[in-house]
This record gives sequence, C-alpha cells and structure tokens, in this order.
Amino acid sequence: MTAALVEPVALRAAVNSMLGPEVVVRGAAFAPGSFDARFSASAREYRYRMDVGETADPFSARFVWDRPGEVALADMRSAARYLAGEHDFASLCRHPGSGKSTVRRVHRLTISRVGDRIEVRVKANAFLHQMVRAIVGMLVAVGEGKIAPGEVPALLAARDRRGTGHLAPALGLTLERVYYGRRT
Repeated sequence: MTAALVEPVALRAAVNSMLGPEVVVRGAAFAPGSFDARFSASAREYRYRMDVGETADPFSARFVWDRPGEVALADMRSAARYLAGEHDFASLCRHPGSGKSTVRRVHRLTISRVGDRIEVRVKANAFLHQMVRAIVGMLVAVGEGKIAPGEVPALLAARDRRGTGHLAPALGLTLERVYYGRRT
C-alpha cells in the first residue's frame, strides 16, 4: 500500500489548524527523499524577548523573561560583536558531546530595545543545546556589569560555561525561522 501525497497547501492549512497560533507554517513544498528537516537546514534564527520594566506585562508574561532593572545596552552590543563569526561555542552550551564539534558560525546577533522590551536576535548555521539562552545570559551579565565586554573572547576560549553568567530562562525564547538552501 502506498501513502497518498498531500498537496503542500493542504498540509500547511491542516498543520496550522492543529497547532496555531503558537506554531505556524508559512510555506510548504515537496522535498527530495534525502531531505532531513534538521540536517538539511542551512541556518536558523531565534529571538529572545526580555522585559526590564518594573512590572510584568500580563499579556506577554508567558513568552517573555520578566527581568526588572536596567542593563547597559551599549556594553551588551559591544560584547555581542565578539560572538559574530565562526567560534568554538563550548562555553555557551549545556554539555558538549564527546567528539562532536562545538564550532558554529553566528551570521548575525542584534540587540534592540523598544520601551521596556529588549530583543536579542541570533542567526547561525546551527546551535548547540541551550546556546541561545547561554548567549542571552552572558549578555545580561555584561549589561549588569558582572562581565566586561572585552572578557568575551577569553570566556569563549576557556571552553567552560561556569564563567559566562546564568542561563536565561526558556520562556523568552522563540525559534523564528529555519532556512534551507544556500541563501541565508
């Protein structure tokens, strides 16, 4: 017995009706048999949201890290520059697998602020386990003055997570996009 092929448009509508609005498929297409959703991706992009105002917003509290108190955005941005490019990110992952590479290429890392909301966006060829949350945690430690921006290269080179600050909570993290193909 052969499985019937579902047209991509119908599949997109079906998935969106079951998983939306939290998970949304914006496009679907047939893929070759060798396609693997994880390993065929050329890049991924995450967004991390954090509120620094005095009180939490009840409408977004489930999706944003409520972290009252100011941070030095200029220092955070300065530190973020050291993370762009290809580096060994063992210091910013949960448990580096034995024998597996912890080298990744960060294509873009931006930090923006509108009102009390700070957003960190990271686009890379791939991510290690908890890497984005570790990046945000380290950037917040920089913004709080606990880590100097110029210390970031040494922290990366140490390949030890203990010096990089606390892990940011999961609730602010969203996978925004997965890229396939050469154009990223």
